[in-house]
Amino acid sequence: MKVVLQRVKESSVTVNGEIVGQIEKGYMLLVGITHEDTEADLDYLVEKIIHLRIFEDEAGKMNESLLQVGGDILSISQFTLYGDTKKGRRPNFMSAAKPDIAKKLYDQFNEKLRQKGLQVETGIFGEMMDVALVNDGPVTLILESPTA
Repeated sequence: MKVVLQRVKESSVTVNGEIVGQIEKGYMLLVGITHEDTEADLDYLVEKIIHLRIFEDEAGKMNESLLQVGGDILSISQFTLYGDTKKGRRPNFMSAAKPDIAKKLYDQFNEKLRQKGLQVETGIFGEMMDVALVNDGPVTLILESPTA
């Protein structure tokens, strides 16, 4: 499992001209699921995401977590994170999980984040989405579960 995490001042996702998810301070997550991902991968990344200390404290040092600052999450399913571009000029997406498996794990991932007390907004799985954000910093990290 791969997650591209961006610390944001605000972020939104629009489908067919309608905003379907929107947050202010927090994280915008692009979430990729592969064939081998399990609930253990979800748990690992949920814990990493909620406790990652990348918000500035009073001294201006990255020392506070999403939970500490009361931030929200906008989670976007992103199968293209598993696009292989090593050969040719066209990405191969064979490493991305099939949609039925990916949707189940993606929904579980978001629910696990909610169970930690976070407000989690999402896009619509499998739809074409326009994602907007104001990156805070900018701060962008790529997180992977141990089995990725």
